[in-house]
Amino acid sequence: MPVNLPTLQPADLLPVPGVELGWAEAGIKKPGRKDVLVMRLAEGTAVAGVFTRNRFCAAPVTVCQDHLAQRPARALVVNTGCANAGTGEMGLRDALATCQRVGELLDVPAQAVLPFSTGVILEPLPMDRLLAGLPQAVSRLQPGNWYEAAHAIMTTDVAPKAMSRQLQLDGKTVTITGIAKGAGMIHPNMATMLGYVATDAAVAPGLLQEMTRRLADESFNCITVDGDTSTNDSFIVMATGQAGNALIAQPGLALEQLYTALREVAQFLAKAIVRDGEGATKLMTVAVEGGRSLEECKAVAYAIAKSPLVKTAFFASDPNLGRILAAIGYAPRECASLADLDTSALQVYLGKVLVAEHGGRASSYREEDGQAVMQEAEILIRVVLNRGSARSTVWTCDFSYDYVKINADYRS
Repeated sequence: MPVNLPTLQPADLLPVPGVELGWAEAGIKKPGRKDVLVMRLAEGTAVAGVFTRNRFCAAPVTVCQDHLAQRPARALVVNTGCANAGTGEMGLRDALATCQRVGELLDVPAQAVLPFSTGVILEPLPMDRLLAGLPQAVSRLQPGNWYEAAHAIMTTDVAPKAMSRQLQLDGKTVTITGIAKGAGMIHPNMATMLGYVATDAAVAPGLLQEMTRRLADESFNCITVDGDTSTNDSFIVMATGQAGNALIAQPGLALEQLYTALREVAQFLAKAIVRDGEGATKLMTVAVEGGRSLEECKAVAYAIAKSPLVKTAFFASDPNLGRILAAIGYAPRECASLADLDTSALQVYLGKVLVAEHGGRASSYREEDGQAVMQEAEILIRVVLNRGSARSTVWTCDFSYDYVKINADYRS
């Protein structure tokens, strides 16, 4: 089960004025499960997105980016069970055909529809089943369907991931609701596997795009499960403008208040993905401080967070902490400025326990202290580089036997 992830209830999720959601069971991969989601957006909604940098990016990612550049979005369509990635020209045609059909059903231009897919790579999208499921999804469009939407985008996820938040702006109540999916192939280089956050705040489109990139960098770009960047990663933020607040078009208090609330939702969703990492039994927070740059700190954090040896040691609750030192030691291959890293100057902590300093094991460290921390479900690994003032935090999980089982059986 996911690591300390609260059980989601339908009442936990608040409707966002200007957003309607509908779902269908199209049998794209397996019968009897929600696997198609349609979201209809009110006219005037600002939409921003960031996408995978994987060079084998999926056809819907290409189409989505093109459509976002052409005109304001009025709808999103998501299918699970098939990624429509590695499908060449046929995949592009299928993504476009999906947009065309959703546009017809909603009476909006096809270019105003943003498509998303997730699932198995290198397999054609079963268009007959997808297209047949779209009318059912459209017939179910309702503002309150966020709980069902969170389930409709799941693949190997054990649990749905969603959160709502409200705040006051200009005396108006502003609502934020977000959903995300992801459990494996998690090492974003832009955003999450699939993530959608909507608010009824009024935000200028250009500013919303800047906020979305910043949100991704402070949430979904700070997680890893297995070090694999998906072909389909997409993170979309929508602002319908129906809360009645004054349009946020420049930096100021209103922007920071809204951004803080959006970041809370995005970070919750990002960490929920790690908590639900395939087979995960522990959530590890890797905090690196005292670097010369953010890049240095992130390189060290990810070296630790991606290491299979570190991750399996944590699964076994084995304080084989030399594996952390080894990971720090090869971080310079990811960040050239770390070439002169002085290992004798840094400290490594496991929770509050000092593990290493002066280039080796701390004189105060006792194996039983490390063992006690390793038994916990949520563990902090803290590295102090002592070469600057930059810092970064990354969230990851352990590797268990079930990770291999889940991925070995994924296509069956």
